[in-house]
Amino acid sequence: APGRRGYSGAGAAEFLHRSIVPTMHYQKSLPRLPVPKLEDTITRYLNAQKPLLNDDQFRKTEELAHAFEKGIGRELHEQLVAQDNQNKHTSYITGPWFDMYLKAREPVVLNFNAFMSFNPDPKAEYNDQLIRATNMTVSAIRFMKTFRAGYLEPEVFHLNPKKSDTELFKRIIRFVPSSISWFGAYMVNAYPLDMSQYFRLFNSTRLPKLNRDELYTDEKAKHLLVLRNGNFYVFDVIDRDGNMLEPSEIQAHLKYILSDNSLVPAFPLGYLTSENRDTWALLRQNLLENGNEEALQKVDSAMFCLSLDDFAIKDLVHLSHTMLHGDAANRWYDKSFNLIITKDGTAGINFEHSWGDGVAVLRFQNEVFKDSTKTPAISPQSQPASVDSSRAVQKLDFKLNDALKEGITKAKQKFDATVGSLSLNMIQFQEGGKELLKQKKVSPDAVAQLAFQMAFLRQYDQTVATYESCSTAAFKHGRTETIRPASVYTKKCSEAFVKELSKHSTEELQNLIVECSNYHGRLTKEAAMGQGFDRHLFSLRYLALSKGLALPDFYQDQAYARLNHNIISTSTLVSPAVQLGGFGPVVSDGFGVGYQVQDDWIGCNVSSYPARNGKEFLQCIYKSLEDIFNVLKGKKIGS
Repeated sequence: APGRRGYSGAGAAEFLHRSIVPTMHYQKSLPRLPVPKLEDTITRYLNAQKPLLNDDQFRKTEELAHAFEKGIGRELHEQLVAQDNQNKHTSYITGPWFDMYLKAREPVVLNFNAFMSFNPDPKAEYNDQLIRATNMTVSAIRFMKTFRAGYLEPEVFHLNPKKSDTELFKRIIRFVPSSISWFGAYMVNAYPLDMSQYFRLFNSTRLPKLNRDELYTDEKAKHLLVLRNGNFYVFDVIDRDGNMLEPSEIQAHLKYILSDNSLVPAFPLGYLTSENRDTWALLRQNLLENGNEEALQKVDSAMFCLSLDDFAIKDLVHLSHTMLHGDAANRWYDKSFNLIITKDGTAGINFEHSWGDGVAVLRFQNEVFKDSTKTPAISPQSQPASVDSSRAVQKLDFKLNDALKEGITKAKQKFDATVGSLSLNMIQFQEGGKELLKQKKVSPDAVAQLAFQMAFLRQYDQTVATYESCSTAAFKHGRTETIRPASVYTKKCSEAFVKELSKHSTEELQNLIVECSNYHGRLTKEAAMGQGFDRHLFSLRYLALSKGLALPDFYQDQAYARLNHNIISTSTLVSPAVQLGGFGPVVSDGFGVGYQVQDDWIGCNVSSYPARNGKEFLQCIYKSLEDIFNVLKGKKIGS
């Protein structure tokens, strides 16, 4: 219907695009996340334990695993399957996984929140703080409106895009009923992905509560939250009819906020969101009782949080620190995401992790980057609208008593100490990437993971528990599964390279790399198909505890605890919109490794605390990559 505001005439800019296939068309018919067979889970678990244990330890763990499989584990598994059959609208991991995140009492910053930074706008003059903040805000609102109207292209993984990513296919599939549409896509080798998390991108916040936090969403709210110098501002970006404010008005309001010379508050409220969750829950109760209910409601229900930082980015390490934690005075870590834009127009997203995974955030980032760079709402020549921003923009005022002031002071001290002990380091390996590896018929991801194993062995002479996250979004309400990259194959290969180089010919070393690649490929496929072991074992343990049973011996095994103490925690992404991503170590003696394998280079971003030396780890990764690439090229390498 032409003439409807939104995709014709004056309102064309309200939406990113208008998909022929409705956004949630496939959601109903998505396959369910399978509960793996118990015997498969036990076999996979023991395979992951093997490289981490000596023979005696392994024998003990094997006995416990088989006893669990025949006894209490079998009972729990049957109960889990029965429970899963009664809850066909969701997945077996959904409840336990939300609980795992929301019951965690550690601060969200550094422990759970991750970041992804945007590439600069290709047009240099658009990388100005006001211009980029306006353009990205407008694109984010367009994304939200497109999603809510059902016009956002469904998220689909195309194995054969020539057949499935076509106008013809879309025109046909839109008429296939939602209850069976997934099968239509599957026939042409396309895998629609779960989009149930997307609604939490906007107007959402994690609220601190004693023992278990709550996710809160208010889709009626029309305002944006802007933080600058620790001050809080809100203004409406959607009018009463649901239309977006003119970009020139958004520009005017942001300009007004950027020119406000209010000082940083003596007690910046943002620090509270960096606290232990129970501590913060009690302080929030105090805030509410102290007459701040309306102001907090504005913060919690805001579409998202736009954080405007008053400094320029010096280098990539500074960029990582800014986006991963920054200054807590100018962040609200509980919002589903903070869009952070610095003085020089560098942009990034810091997101809270309980509500969703990287897949949803990455789609949002890709769309916002594409829209704000290809069809920007304003240009460097644009003039802000002549509106009275002093009336439209509300600065939030918080009433603080002595207990709250003391709470903020303590939170700041803790935050500063933790951040002060965090190291971030990075490398770019320029001697090759995806193209060369594919030519040599090895998996690029497997090679990166092998390099981490080799590096740790070189640095610490050990093989340790390693975690690689894998999305299970191909299933209804899927979240993630763990790939366990440390295997008997990577251990054997790493030892050959690090300790026994002289004993092996180049050809033998090549074969060891190929073995690692094949096995890693298998693990990746299994995890993506919901056939890992971690989530299954996690759910059985959760079930036992929720039934008030004594924790089975299997879970009290030191080896089980060690496998879940992930010293090397890794996650990868490659996107035209993202410059780099990263997260904190998940244990105090661990490394957080964000990495990307590009066509002709490999980037690694490593976080660590004083117990580990991240700089040296990266040097060892570099050396490992160099050795692997040289061997694949047929060169002889020296130790």
